[in-house]
Amino acid sequence: MKSNAGSPVGGAAGGGKRPPELRRGVVARDTVRDRVGEVMDVDRIWVHLRPLGGGREWQADREDVVVLGDQASLSARVAVTNNRSRRGTLR
Repeated sequence: MKSNAGSPVGGAAGGGKRPPELRRGVVARDTVRDRVGEVMDVDRIWVHLRPLGGGREWQADREDVVVLGDQASLSARVAVTNNRSRRGTLR
């Protein structure tokens, strides 16, 4: 069985659901850099993202950003928490 952990919601297999809106606070993937982050700001051209584990923001072209669905978003956040736990930096 194939996992949809990295798939956005609303594609061909989305069951007719509308894709989540690109807005502050959602988890999204920058498809050019293959990075996942939390959306910090959205303007006409750029989306500003911050890594889920904290760190320096980066900006991506709106066309290159895909909002992750609930399952993929949760999976990404759990991966960050697990990594912090392994390093002993869980807060």
